[in-house]
Amino acid sequence: MSAPAELRELLLSKIADVPDYPQAGVVFKDITPLLADPDAFGKLTDALAGVCQEFGATKIVALEARGFILAAPVAVKAGVGFVPVRKAGKLPGATLGQSYALEYGHATIEIHADALAPGDRVLVIDDVLATGGTAEASLTLIRRSGAEVAGVAVLLELGFLDGREKLAAGLDGAPLEALITV
Repeated sequence: MSAPAELRELLLSKIADVPDYPQAGVVFKDITPLLADPDAFGKLTDALAGVCQEFGATKIVALEARGFILAAPVAVKAGVGFVPVRKAGKLPGATLGQSYALEYGHATIEIHADALAPGDRVLVIDDVLATGGTAEASLTLIRRSGAEVAGVAVLLELGFLDGREKLAAGLDGAPLEALITV
């Protein structure tokens, strides 16, 4: 399922392609023009809040850092809790961590150990689904906390990077909603 054509066109018109960033050969998808447009950002927030309600989520987990920007207003609009997933060492107190593979090396993400509990239905929100590594690690964290994965929602899926296929096992039947796939 993707966004209705009118919403899709509005959102795409506000996402800028930045060639050769962060390295040569990469076309970075810059969402800052979308965030600067209150109409487009509001419609994106409404669409993601609808996904949250459709999936029956009681909490939203968002990935650092652009996921935070998208997910916080969605959580408020949907009336659910917001839980940040941060890079290792950025959260105070007790945390749960999950390492995952990068192209060259490994990274670790964390959530507060008490942020999720059995009975929580958690929607993961991020701006872009690329290779799926961070999203997959977040699904593992959610389950390790005892909560249930309600699904994953992203603004933009880079279909040519096969992140959806990588996430399939981790989703274990939970839905993945990309408003736009390129």
